[in-house]
Amino acid sequence: MSPSDQTDDRRVEAQREKEAVREKRRRGEGIGWNGRTLREQLAELEDKTEATDHYCGLSELELKNEDPIRYEQLYARLRGDLVTARETSKEVSATPIVEQEGELCYGLFTPEGDSIAVSTGIIVHVHTMSEAIKFMINHDYEESPGIEPGDIFVNNDPHVGDVHPCDLMTIIPIFHDGELIAWVGGVNHVIDTGAIGPGSMNVSQASRFGDGAYYTARKIGENFELYNSWKKEYPAKTRTPDFLKLDERTRMTGCLMVRRSVKAMIDEHGVETFKQLSREAVEDGRRGFRSRIKRTMLPGTYRGASFVDALYKGQENVTREYAQENHIMHAPSELHIREDGTFQVSFEGANKWGWHPFNCTPAAIQGGIWVMLTQTVIPNELVNDGAYYACDFHLPVGSWANTQNTETAHAYAWHFLVSAWAPLWQHLSRGYFSRGFWEEINAGNANTSNWLQGGGIDQFDKLHAVNSFESACEGVGARYVEDGEPHASAVWNPEGDMGDAEAWETVEPLPFLGRAVKPNTGGVGRRAGGAGFESMRTVKDVSRWLLYEMGNGYMTSDGGLFGGYPAASGYILNAQDTDLEERFENGEDYPQHDLDPESGDFESKIDGEITRRPEGISTPKEFDDYDMYLNYLRGGSGLGDPLERDPEDVLADIHDGYVLPRHAEDAYGVIVEKVDDEAMHNSAVQGEWELDAEATEKRRQERRAERTEKAQPVSEWYAQERERIHNEDDLIDDVKKTYESSMRMSAQFAAFFRDFWELPDEFEFDLSEKAQQSLDNRFDSGLRPMWDSPTRGHKTWLDVGDEPYVPYTWTDRSIRDLSGPESTFGDRERAADDD
Repeated sequence: MSPSDQTDDRRVEAQREKEAVREKRRRGEGIGWNGRTLREQLAELEDKTEATDHYCGLSELELKNEDPIRYEQLYARLRGDLVTARETSKEVSATPIVEQEGELCYGLFTPEGDSIAVSTGIIVHVHTMSEAIKFMINHDYEESPGIEPGDIFVNNDPHVGDVHPCDLMTIIPIFHDGELIAWVGGVNHVIDTGAIGPGSMNVSQASRFGDGAYYTARKIGENFELYNSWKKEYPAKTRTPDFLKLDERTRMTGCLMVRRSVKAMIDEHGVETFKQLSREAVEDGRRGFRSRIKRTMLPGTYRGASFVDALYKGQENVTREYAQENHIMHAPSELHIREDGTFQVSFEGANKWGWHPFNCTPAAIQGGIWVMLTQTVIPNELVNDGAYYACDFHLPVGSWANTQNTETAHAYAWHFLVSAWAPLWQHLSRGYFSRGFWEEINAGNANTSNWLQGGGIDQFDKLHAVNSFESACEGVGARYVEDGEPHASAVWNPEGDMGDAEAWETVEPLPFLGRAVKPNTGGVGRRAGGAGFESMRTVKDVSRWLLYEMGNGYMTSDGGLFGGYPAASGYILNAQDTDLEERFENGEDYPQHDLDPESGDFESKIDGEITRRPEGISTPKEFDDYDMYLNYLRGGSGLGDPLERDPEDVLADIHDGYVLPRHAEDAYGVIVEKVDDEAMHNSAVQGEWELDAEATEKRRQERRAERTEKAQPVSEWYAQERERIHNEDDLIDDVKKTYESSMRMSAQFAAFFRDFWELPDEFEFDLSEKAQQSLDNRFDSGLRPMWDSPTRGHKTWLDVGDEPYVPYTWTDRSIRDLSGPESTFGDRERAADDD
């Protein structure tokens, strides 16, 4: 059957289904099951779930229990069809972001908006699409603008259900005999959203009004056809209309494939079987999640914190003068493992939102945890909203995690979000360690930086924007049993791919001069963090071309675990007004790498205006032909004492390009000697090296003796630190502003902080006039609630102005305060083998 025939058949089918829906409405019935409205159906589901602590009251999984093989076959078929839709439809896209990196996923959802199954890909959107569907239900879309067969909806508003505006989702309803039986949605990361600067995640704006186009759960088509008004409006708001049109066709293609698969399953097995399967799959996911938590963790409270910098002081092209200040994100993290296997993630003590595009929303936070949990607690096919019903979140209103303000920008919420999850990896790993699941321990994923972005007039004389997704291949944190994987994945896409250089060069006027593993970027430890990599790019055949950087700079947000060290922090390297063209013409050396920033090798091979700064963020600046840009992608953190690493592994790291020879002694106490100048194992190190085992053992003994000499009791260290904090010695204004912001945000955190450091009850940090004004401006802005989708699951962060009680947050409860002498869960429920 030809594509046009398939389209005609879908239209005919949609018209037939519409008649069934309209007949129900004439009878005063809703489009939900058994004549209910969607809002009634959602309320009933929430009532049953809350009353029974089982999804929709399913205390028994009848379909699974009666015929477990059939149940598994049906669920595997659904998920397989979602994966097939993703793998097929991504070939429609013209951007490497989708086609190479796979920044695309699909989900199948219940009528109430709970995910049943999800494809591979950017599974951060397991739940963000759920939020968008529930928003539509809670705002009576069934009445206006109407929900009918063949309708098409779009959303990219992070206050409704998304992480940031560049993730566009397409959602369509699936009907059978006049009933809405499911939704299917697809999301991909687009290359440009029409923000104030080019690229998908601009960094210059101080408010959401510079983020680009927001589409808030909008109906954009019917009868499987897009409205003409949408076809005109959508492309006109971006710099890359052709790419966005193809991305939309990608999402529509996948959604229609999944819809066809669902309809085929219903025709073969009956609609009641499909309904039962969709309900049981969510409850099965809830049970599996809770069971795995009981098996792998200890109940109690796990605490940690992470920080990341966003430095705007002195930056040019910031849209508001008052936004030219430095920010440090404070993410105090608590994981509360309850004795029934549920858990709560709390960010009590997070500091205030800022005039930058790195603020988050609850939908973004929840999406972020899903992609992280699928790589830890639920690394199997049963990924759906069942886990959502075993979790809850405390996201303080007004903080960077839950801004509730109409002004806040959200273009790159991931900058803070990825860093905020760093302690959660470690919370889980400590639980795994305590229960003996050592293979599951991971020091954490890398901060996914840098993001090469920009745009202007490209080599084809067209307005264009770029967003390199090489950052989908960062180094991964070390595991307890082996080193972290180098340049392998990203927290938001565990199947990440850096993409072929040739593919990027087809859409970016930025030829590659070199691409290589970057040494010394993985955190050192008994197990080393995975190394990052770098790409050296130049600019060719462009005009008024802008580029900028985005990542962590002075600070590393990924702390090491069990004595391991953090990964390397970031820096910026550019060269402008260069002699690169002359070097090409004369056949002279030119920089292909910056593998050893201290060597001076880059500077020796190029003349021009060179910028090298230990920062991670820059606002857009103009680049001309033959200017150079370093895209440096980060490494993962280490685990365990570096002096316990096998010296032979360190030698292998040198030959593999992960460690520079001089760093072997500095970091690991390993002594190596060069035995051959000619051998070339990698781009970073020339020559063959050999281990001096005797000198290594001697050096390590010396290092341990040095440690013993420098060691001091914790009580002495505490007294010194307390005195330093009390007197505010050697504390820069940015640090003091961060903690003062957290103390203003949270009375609980303020009391905890003062009590821990034995500070006076009235203690406050003494801020400069500018820092004080910055805080006052943001706190005086007040709350301007952006969330109005009253779903029961939001009770820990919905109520603006009257925060609900959060169990044992910022108290003395710890993992030592357990329910019984066996230090485990009360009912000792075991996880199934397939959980």
